[in-house]
Amino acid sequence: MLRITNLRVSIDSTRSLAELAAKKLRIPVEAVSETVISRRALDARRKNNITFVYSLEVKTRLPEGQVLSRLRGDKDVALLQEEAKMPLVSGPEVLAARPVVVGLGPAGMLAALTLAEYGYRPLVLERGQDVETRSRDVAHFWQTGQFNGLSNVQFGEGGAGTFSDGKLTTRVQDPYMREVLDIFVEAGADPEIRYLHKPHIGTDKLRQIVKHIRQRIIALGGEVEFGACVTDMVIKDGRLDGLMVNETRLIPCSVALFGIGHSARDTYHMLYGKGVAMEAKPFAIGVRIEHPQLLIDQAQYGPMAGHPALGAADYALVYHHKAIGRTAYSFCMCPGGLVVAAASEEGGVVTNGMSHYSRASGIANSALVVNVNPEDCGSEVLSGIAFQRHYEQLAFQCGGANYQAPVQTVGHFLTGMAPAAYLTVPSYRPGVRDAELKKCLPDFVTATLAQALPDFDRKIRGFGQPGAVMTGVETRTSAPVRLKRDENYLSANVGGLYPIGEGAGYAGGIMSAALDGLHAAAAVIRKYTSR
Repeated sequence: MLRITNLRVSIDSTRSLAELAAKKLRIPVEAVSETVISRRALDARRKNNITFVYSLEVKTRLPEGQVLSRLRGDKDVALLQEEAKMPLVSGPEVLAARPVVVGLGPAGMLAALTLAEYGYRPLVLERGQDVETRSRDVAHFWQTGQFNGLSNVQFGEGGAGTFSDGKLTTRVQDPYMREVLDIFVEAGADPEIRYLHKPHIGTDKLRQIVKHIRQRIIALGGEVEFGACVTDMVIKDGRLDGLMVNETRLIPCSVALFGIGHSARDTYHMLYGKGVAMEAKPFAIGVRIEHPQLLIDQAQYGPMAGHPALGAADYALVYHHKAIGRTAYSFCMCPGGLVVAAASEEGGVVTNGMSHYSRASGIANSALVVNVNPEDCGSEVLSGIAFQRHYEQLAFQCGGANYQAPVQTVGHFLTGMAPAAYLTVPSYRPGVRDAELKKCLPDFVTATLAQALPDFDRKIRGFGQPGAVMTGVETRTSAPVRLKRDENYLSANVGGLYPIGEGAGYAGGIMSAALDGLHAAAAVIRKYTSR
């Protein structure tokens, strides 16, 4: 096959892919037998000439050498080179018991599926509930403010990503990325995620996808237990020997992949108490900000805003405060989404962003966060957890101690003047309460945000309007702890323990966590036989 790159196409074009490929290759359209999109990005830098930029894989009825000979010097047309993958071969060591996967988020899910496909019959232990039960529990919390510490936005099938925008973007360049995307498509995701530059699934589709993958794991011989929290572990002679579930049941275990997620604070404490090697790591905290989606569309697309080919626009913003050495940036931007309650502990308010596949709410929201260094939190490895919890509890009090969230308009935040009318009705449920966000955020965070907002307004006209709503607090950007491991994904000091995903400090989203789980499972397979 041939590969065409950097093929620019107007968003109004009605030509078929075959016609576009034929024109680029200078051959009759009848000579094109197959055209597959490998990548599609959007270039909106020139607002009056927004284009799609394609990479295509093209099969022709003409000899490839003949086609290429006509296009000598065209760097955007080349012979497609397929990367050969090394076969995954089981290792020689025999497992005394089947492998255990702790956590059914993206990392645990792909680890379990990979092990199941190779005949290892993994046992999956998930502290939360199945996605159907979990969805009902979360909806009840949002409607009533009645919190469930065992089933919420952070804990349960699919992990925290189940109640998100379902973005699959990642900075990781990995040959297995296509394999993970194929798994999601087979489970129900739109095939477009295979080629979009910024693919997303949407929380509504994710809930069906994670269920499908769980059913696949079970069909391949795996087992999944919900409401199964790992509360202790047995270590003998430096190796994992067993896991205690719900403080009462001991499971013999010599290999466990821990995909615990970034909010499993009790599990971090347990692992620290058992001497598992870990270290404090940076994270970030801040607020969620909301704007009318049309405002963002007009800023990003100019006169083409609203064009049916474009969809809801996103943004990425960064500001460096040189005087105090801090960085404010947008994080987990959700076009056409909602701000949601994401607490995982009683007496704390946590916010997150969520979108359905259609991104049709009419509201754009994003986290605006500031970097937090380990030395900001204290001298202990787990000090970051206490730091996060402190500000979540302050937000709980500022919101009225009933899981409503504190909100403040940008104008009030920047000037202290009377709050302007809300630019959008705050989407957070179970409700909001006007408050001063400086009372539930560190001084260095509010100081950095106060400098960043005018800068962001210069980059996106209207971003810093006085009526834009900020909701506090966003604290779960990433894990405050990293579980140390070697190049084979194995814990630095506990044999048989494989820390994986965001909770272990080695991923930053659905795709990178899924890839991390897949690679860790592959490491287990290379070391152990499935017999």
